[in-house]
Amino acid sequence: MSGVIRIITLASVIASVGCGATTSGSSGSTSAPVYTPPTSSAPSTTANTTPTEVNSAQAGVIPAGQELDVRLGTTLSSKTAKVEQRFEATTVADVMQNGRVLIPAGSRVRGVVAAVDPADRLHRAGSLTLSFDEIEVRGRSNPIRAQATNVFESGGIREEGGTAGIGAGAGAIVGGILGGVKGAILGAVIGAGGAIAATEGKDIELPAGSIIRIRLDSPLNVR
Repeated sequence: MSGVIRIITLASVIASVGCGATTSGSSGSTSAPVYTPPTSSAPSTTANTTPTEVNSAQAGVIPAGQELDVRLGTTLSSKTAKVEQRFEATTVADVMQNGRVLIPAGSRVRGVVAAVDPADRLHRAGSLTLSFDEIEVRGRSNPIRAQATNVFESGGIREEGGTAGIGAGAGAIVGGILGGVKGAILGAVIGAGGAIAATEGKDIELPAGSIIRIRLDSPLNVR
């Protein structure tokens, strides 16, 4: 069974997240963690199905700019969604740091529809802006600020348990993304601010099981 997942964005905006502020005093200085992007400038063509290694020197801290792949739990459409509508997703792969699982695969991520623009004669294409504001790690709720940077399609949903959260050695991924590839959700493009827009005058449709890549806009401490 193939685990390949195709990217469905026609374009993506990957902003370089600014370095954290540095404060100094008589006793020394401290700096916020800074995410260092990959050296390659080529866009990714698949969702991340292997454990993600955190690029941070601070133990238990996931820096601003770090990207996570999450699987959408319900269908979202610019035709029916409402502003401030809540939704949930689950992380696709373990987030690791030096052999330690900071965020197990299958961790619950919560978000809200920040803006909706249905397709009509004036606006033509529909769009959705999704904001992610909470992640639950081992039963503990942590506030986050994150936005979408890419969208992929899952090939189907299998057992939710799968190998979620069992550690990097076993290839910790959510079994639900291993159901094969159905094909791309055509006509999706991500613009500034994480707005997911349709093309050709249609509404944007994100079926349950869609994989959304999100970028943290602030550091996350999961010690």
